Amino acid sequence: MKIAILGGDGFVGWPTCLHLSEQGHEIHILDNLSRRWIDTELGVQSLTPMDSIQERCRIWHEVTGRRLNFHLIDLAKEYERLKSWLAEEKPDAVIHFAEQRAAPYSMKSDRHKVYTVNNNTNATHNLLAALVETGIDAHLLHLGTMGVYGYSSVGAAIPEGYLDVEVETLTGEKAQQEILYPTKPGSVYHMTKSLDQILFQFYAQNDGLRITDLHQGIVWGTHTDQTRRHEQLINRFDYDGDYGTVLNRFLIQAAIGHPLTVHGTGGQTRAFIHIQDSVRCIELALNEAPKSGERVRIFNQMTETHRVRDLAELVAKKTGAEIAFLPNPRKEAEENDLVVRNEQFLKLGLDPITLQEGLLDEVVEVARKYAHRIDRSRVPAVSAWTRDLGARVERDPEGRALRTVS
Repeated sequence: MKIAILGGDGFVGWPTCLHLSEQGHEIHILDNLSRRWIDTELGVQSLTPMDSIQERCRIWHEVTGRRLNFHLIDLAKEYERLKSWLAEEKPDAVIHFAEQRAAPYSMKSDRHKVYTVNNNTNATHNLLAALVETGIDAHLLHLGTMGVYGYSSVGAAIPEGYLDVEVETLTGEKAQQEILYPTKPGSVYHMTKSLDQILFQFYAQNDGLRITDLHQGIVWGTHTDQTRRHEQLINRFDYDGDYGTVLNRFLIQAAIGHPLTVHGTGGQTRAFIHIQDSVRCIELALNEAPKSGERVRIFNQMTETHRVRDLAELVAKKTGAEIAFLPNPRKEAEENDLVVRNEQFLKLGLDPITLQEGLLDEVVEVARKYAHRIDRSRVPAVSAWTRDLGARVERDPEGRALRTVS
């Protein structure tokens, strides 16, 4: 297939490009490289040294003989360019990663909230409108998030996208209805993913677009089979308080002798998936496209759930690291359960990668190899959900700041 991968320079986008290219597909990367500019804004760099997207594509061709085609397009702002590109190239599938992905970044300030909504919502709607206008019958895969569901639990497993409900009619009879599972986003970022769901539902029913929405858990790990092929193909690896995912951050903290920073009680249960499983799930979903006129197909793209403090204890036991319990900058329940159904991917043949010893070691080894690139001052999570929570944020968990002598 000819596949357009929007946001193909990112944390999940890049290994997906390599994985699908190796499967024999013709890959086109559309990206505005905004994630690299955000690194500059935050004053932090990927733990792993990243070449330019052009150099990465060159190395992939040198190693494999396969080409990755890069196109610099801002999907949220350049609608006509996007529409013209689609009309000219006519991709068979479009994989949409092109959204600002960090909940903490989306809550840093009013400016970051506005940017996240403008970027994410406009990019999604521009894509949908362009697909309708060009008349291209491409399968659209979108990388969503488990966070649209929220993290509370009513004691039942979260289904894959849809919920069967019973409503009472005006005559007092009971009627069965199927609805999108009610969203309860925990940040502006998660809210944009909830808005995406409504846009997808409308365009599927109104225009017959074929859409798959992947509600993904927190990604951990570093390498895929393809990124191991050459050092310059290495994936980006975020460790800072805004973009670093929790398990990767714990493993990096352990590698550099930094306390494992658990916020609140650590009783929040999260869904997880290894980066290798993430790209494998995208491949599986790509081959299971809905037909025109069918409802949006929704998968829960996760393989296991863990409490944050349990993860910290696992890493501490493995590495000897200390655990520091800090005030929670997020507005969320201190304790929650999370039971999630993911039967669809299992039926399609996914053999899940769980928290394997060797893969945990791999992350620590990468962290130690590039430890000289870590700015310890960027490790703490300091973006707060409200002003009140911001006043209690711990910005110096290691006690390294200069103190006033009284």
